[in-house]
This record gives sequence, structure tokens and C-alpha cells, in this order.
Amino acid sequence: MSAYLLSLAIWVPILGAIPVLLLGSERRFLVRWLSLAVAIAGLLVTIPLYIGFDPAVVGMQFVEQAPWVPRFNLQYLLGVDGISMPFILLNSFITIMVVLAGWEVIATKQAQYMAAFLIMSGLMNGIFSALDGVLFYVFFEASLIPMYLIIGVWGGPNRVYAAVKFFLYTLLGSLLMLVALIWLFLDAGGSANILDWHQLKIGMAPQILIFIAFLVSFAVKVPMWPVHTWLPDAHVEAPTGGSVVLAAIALKLGAYGFLRFSLPIAPDASHYLAPVMIALSLTAIIYIGFVALVQADMKKLVAYSSISHMGFVTLGFFIFNSLGIEGALVQMISHGFVSAAMFLCIGVMYDRMHSRQIADYGGVVNTMPKFAAFFMLFSMANAGLPATSGFVGEFMVILGAVKFNFFTGAAAAVTLILGAAYTLWMYKRVIFGEITNPHVAELTDIGRREFLILALLAVCVLAMGLYPYPFTEVMHTSVDNLLKHVAVSKL
Repeated sequence: MSAYLLSLAIWVPILGAIPVLLLGSERRFLVRWLSLAVAIAGLLVTIPLYIGFDPAVVGMQFVEQAPWVPRFNLQYLLGVDGISMPFILLNSFITIMVVLAGWEVIATKQAQYMAAFLIMSGLMNGIFSALDGVLFYVFFEASLIPMYLIIGVWGGPNRVYAAVKFFLYTLLGSLLMLVALIWLFLDAGGSANILDWHQLKIGMAPQILIFIAFLVSFAVKVPMWPVHTWLPDAHVEAPTGGSVVLAAIALKLGAYGFLRFSLPIAPDASHYLAPVMIALSLTAIIYIGFVALVQADMKKLVAYSSISHMGFVTLGFFIFNSLGIEGALVQMISHGFVSAAMFLCIGVMYDRMHSRQIADYGGVVNTMPKFAAFFMLFSMANAGLPATSGFVGEFMVILGAVKFNFFTGAAAAVTLILGAAYTLWMYKRVIFGEITNPHVAELTDIGRREFLILALLAVCVLAMGLYPYPFTEVMHTSVDNLLKHVAVSKL
């Protein structure tokens, strides 16, 4: 069974979505419970990946290989290392949270809604485990479809505009990646194996072109400044579950692409263009932090904070030391928990008030004390408070940046102040003070289902903040191996 764990992680949620669709939205009770069962099964088949993973092994584990398109030497080739494996677990866990979050609030086409998330969960696992370049591209592009539908069908008033903008940005960016994949396929003598591409001897000029081709695609996904403008629109219009998956998982695909493609395939170009990447990352961290500070819409504020936090990730990648890259990976996982929790908290309030405007709230702690306590924890984690997961990754990246260049590290540290400013300023205005809106006075505190969702995420945030070793242990060998590979010139 262990030989097929990655296939199970991909296909259990995708195939499980079929009976959910067949049930139809009229049978809401069965749809919800079957969707939850499929999501839990999807998580259960991924847990042995962590238990059976050997952190001392260099290279891929749980490898699966079968002919896919023999005529073109394409393989159904899967495998994970310490870099990719944690994200499969994170994705499968977040899928359960999303199913629970849509339990009651999705009134129309609930079967299609749940099925879209289950299919997307399987496709995301495919992206993180694909070792064939064409297979990776198929999963990468296919994941756009369910997210496009989630935003376009169940989103807000401007959902069609946001969905089309999201789709066009990511699709157009991916076209250059396809060109790069074809070039690598031909240069490798007809091999689409990503690990074979890592060993290619490529000149500096082609490396730079390949790096730029991947950069355009992955930068849109992260999203990096200045190709970030689709994200706030997508978040504001998406339903709560869509925002959760978008922030917790989809943004990580671009960052993962840098580690799987850009750095190992074009190491010399990565070093050569590192100053540009660091400058773009610092711009996202600092400038977007100020943009978040002036937002009146809670969802838009958290969306901009995600761009700022993801700037830490790309900064960590391009300072080329283990503290930076491991810190960036920890930040990606932490951001998955914290951003999911922040959007779910905003969703809790929106379900009751049908408003995301900060000015419409105030004094929520008086009517929703349990919710206010959870929201406080997640806000502190978003601000990078020590003992929460939000602190660990950012602190590691800052340490790595200081080791690389003191002024780079100092510039990155500015965002800790900005993060605290925009997050706590929002929390103060929404939660504390006197009740000025009669609708706030009528709010009811979170129920058992909402309590369960937020409690599970709170445990993850605190556990990772207090004891990050289980996360850093699995990635250490893979990161060291990547750094050794990137340090060797391909010229």
C-alpha cells in the first residue's frame, strides 16, 4: 500500500467527488457528510507519508512510476522529498476545514461546491508530487478550473470579473512556463523527468531565459509585486472556502515552483538575478504592508498581508542559506494555517452581518467572547507574535537575511512592525470598544462546528510556534541537498 500513497492522495479526493456530484444538491445532509468523509479519507492516506518519511535520505521517497504517453516518453512519475511532502499534508488538512466551513452557509449547488474543493485538493497534491514536467503542468493548469468556478459561481457581486482576472493572469503566466518546459524536454533528449532536468549543463543566456519564463508564471502565483493585483479582487469576491484555499495552498504553488524548477535548473541565473528577486521581495514586504494598513475591507487587508508575508518566502529562497530557505518553507506552512484561520474568522462575521467593512463593526467581544479569543490568537500569529507559528518562519528568514547582508535583514524586519500595525489596528476597531451598530448587538457567538474549526487551527498555530522541530526536521536534508546543487555552476 505504501507504494501507492501518493496516487491515493491525488485520486481519493478526485474520485470521491464523483458520488458527491451524483447525489445532487437536494440531498444536502448526505452531500455534506459524504464530502467530509472523502476529505477525512484524503487526509488519512497522507499521514503515512509523514510517518514513513526518512528525513536522513537524500532524494525522492514514495516514488511511483508508470508509462503515461510512451510515444513521447512521458511518465506518470510521482515522488516527494522534505520540501514537498509537508504541503500535501497541509493541503489535505485544509480541505477538511473548507468542507466544514461550507457546511451551512452554501445554500445553492452545495454538491458542486463540495466536489470542486475535493477535486482541487487532489490536483494540488498532484502538483506537489509530480516529477514529470508535463504531468506537473497538467496538474498545475487543471487546478485553475475548480478555483475559477468557485469564485465565479459562489462569489460576491463582482465574482465574474474577479474569476476572469484570476484565470487570465495565471493562464498567461503559465504559457511562458510551457515554452520553458518544451525547451528543457528537447534539451534533455526527450526526457520530461524533472530530476534529469536538474542535471542539464545549460549556458548562462539560456539559463536566464528559462529563469525568466518560470519567474513570470510562479511570480503570478505567489503573487509577487507587481503582478499581485488579481489577488485582492479574487479574495474579496471568493466565498470563504475559496479564500481559504487560495491563501493557504494556491499561493504556495508558485513558491514551490521556484524550489523545484528555477533554482536547481538555472542555478547560475538564480545567483545572477538574486538581487532583483531580493528587491522585489523587500518591495512586497514593506510597500504592500503599508497598502494593507489603509484597507477598509477586512478581506482585502488580509489579502494584502498575504502578499507581504509571501515576500518573506521569496526573500528566503534567494539569500541561498539553509536558515533562509527552511525559514521560508516554515513560513509557507505557517501562513497556510494563519491565513486560513483569518479568512475563516472574517467568514464567521460575514455570515452573521453580511459585511466585511471594518467601520460596520466594533464591540464584537461583548456579544461573541469565544470568537474574539480565537480571533485574537490568529491576529497575533498574523503579526508574528513569539510562541505562534507566524513568528518562527519570519524570524528564521530574518536571521538568514542578516547572515546574507545586515541591511537586507534589517529592511525585512520592518514588516514585523507593519504586520503588528495593520493586524492589531483592524482587531481593535472590529472587536473592542462600545457597540455602535445595533446589528452587532444581535450577534450570536460561534457554534460547535465553528468552534471545532477554529480550535483545530489554533492547535496547529500554537504547536508549530512552540515546537517547530517536527516541521524543520523533515526538510533539513532536502534543503541542504538543494543548496549544494545550486552552489555548483552548470557552466
